[in-house]
Amino acid sequence: MLQAIRQWFDTREVRQVGTAPDYRFSLANERTFLAWLRTGLALIAGGLGVAQFLPPLPVAHGREAIAVVLLLLGAAVAVGAVDRWTRNERAMRLGQELPPARLPAVLAILVSLGALLLVVMVLLPSRGGR
Repeated sequence: MLQAIRQWFDTREVRQVGTAPDYRFSLANERTFLAWLRTGLALIAGGLGVAQFLPPLPVAHGREAIAVVLLLLGAAVAVGAVDRWTRNERAMRLGQELPPARLPAVLAILVSLGALLLVVMVLLPSRGGR
């Protein structure tokens, strides 16, 4: 685990193994990394938006719970992005298959479950008669 974290901050560890792949593959890997970072930032912005602008929900502390989940999910996506970048770059340099990507499936499931939970929260009768 410490080796993986060290690679996130010191890319020399990744770039010293194997041989350099075609630069187009490295650039594609970097574009994918940046796309995941944008997704993480969007989740964080959504969490801040919910915390500041969403009216109180019928469920006590529902708004705060949604905001915290979005903020944590955004942070997890950002960490997953850098981990995925380093693992892919290392595999390309060593001529190995790219490691399996679990992040997209996990994110899709969490977003879907969150959407279902929000539907339930919105349909609950409001306290205070909106």
